[in-house]
Amino acid sequence: MTSAANFSPTQRIILGFDPGRDKCGLAVMELNQLHYHQVVPASKAIATIQALCQKFSISLLVIGDQTTAKRWKEQLSQELPTLSIVMVDERYSSLEARDRYWQMYPPKGVSKLLPQSLRQPPRPIDDIVAILLIERYLSKGSGNLDT
Repeated sequence: MTSAANFSPTQRIILGFDPGRDKCGLAVMELNQLHYHQVVPASKAIATIQALCQKFSISLLVIGDQTTAKRWKEQLSQELPTLSIVMVDERYSSLEARDRYWQMYPPKGVSKLLPQSLRQPPRPIDDIVAILLIERYLSKGSGNLDT
């Protein structure tokens, strides 16, 4: 596993990973350009990550540090030994992702009339959490990271 200290976030494509027991969020970003985001069943997460690494030449994975993160990090390190893995604080990311969902997909029709705090996204938003994890990593740079 390469060191995140040598990683330059402005030169590479980053994969964000919001791990979970049943479903996982994935996102691929290069600088501020979003290339991919999807929620996948947990059972297909590693195969999907492997395919994304090949498609986008990813060398850094940013993972949320909460639900099952340590187990996922160990498994990913075994399956993808050349991939750098950085854990990022994911506290409050689900709340933030809910707000981001409505920015990305503005409500239409009658739902526009509801206050945003009362709207529920119509699908899982784990992929949007993965986007936020990448943004959190980029906003902090490569210092003070658990690799």
